[in-house]
Amino acid sequence: MNLMRLRQSSHLRDLCAETSFSAAHLIQPIFVVEGLTAPEPIAGLGDNARLGLRDAVETVKRDIEAGVRHFLVFPVPAGKRADGSSPHAARAAEAIKRAAGTAAHVWVDLCLCSSTETGHCALFDGRGVIDLEGTLAALSAMAVSIAGAGGDGISPSDMMDGRTARIRAALDGAGHERVPIMSYSTKFASQMYGPFREAAGSAPQFGDRRQYQIDVRARTDAIASSRRCAEEGADLLMVKPGITSLDLIAPIREATGRLTGAYQVSGEYAGFVLLAERGLTSFDAALLETWHVFRRAGASYVITYGARHARRIGLPA
Repeated sequence: MNLMRLRQSSHLRDLCAETSFSAAHLIQPIFVVEGLTAPEPIAGLGDNARLGLRDAVETVKRDIEAGVRHFLVFPVPAGKRADGSSPHAARAAEAIKRAAGTAAHVWVDLCLCSSTETGHCALFDGRGVIDLEGTLAALSAMAVSIAGAGGDGISPSDMMDGRTARIRAALDGAGHERVPIMSYSTKFASQMYGPFREAAGSAPQFGDRRQYQIDVRARTDAIASSRRCAEEGADLLMVKPGITSLDLIAPIREATGRLTGAYQVSGEYAGFVLLAERGLTSFDAALLETWHVFRRAGASYVITYGARHARRIGLPA
């Protein structure tokens, strides 16, 4: 493991700091949709929206002024292809990094679900079986193009066997040894992803994702999955959904020796938005409460759709 990858910038050092909790430990997702000319609201996600490149750039600038220091970019291409290839991920990474400059660290989600005709996170052969080799090759090529376009970090979310090792080897082979990998290392097949799938246009066209995402009943598999990613070269690990994975954060850290974060997913976040709309909770207080609970459970960082509100609701900068 290259320990220096997580020491190379103040943004990474602050994200990994273990003796404090501040807005620097939060990551703001942003959906960048190819060809979109006006923002499109996302049901349940409040002020988060599907954004074209121009609007995404302006949003990033405002978020940085509000205290955001990490972004997780979800590129959504205009068209879908059988091989999942799309230059949009690199273009989105380039545009967002240009807007952020040195003021923020730009992670880019890496998956094929938004760009494949099937809506799945993998390619399939003629028999309807996952083409693992083809999928890993496509993911690796996309990772290299994103890093080459200026993306600060790669965040693979596909849950394919061996993907972290292949992506790390591809990045290193292309001269991107300093680019860290923040892996979705324990990702469950969950009912909590609805608003996200609408935003990313990534609902599967047949079946479901249970053949590659983790069964919610499988604790041993969940820990083993994160251990595998750590052994393959992931710099940071992650559990998803966050609230329903609280019991796993500390065991994963202990089993792997890697800092482990939590993704407060779209369904979890939407619950607070909808409750607040009905006057049944304080959105700010509920959001801050859950962030502290993630931290109490051992989360090193939190991916949340409300990172842009952290400073306003009282989390230190």
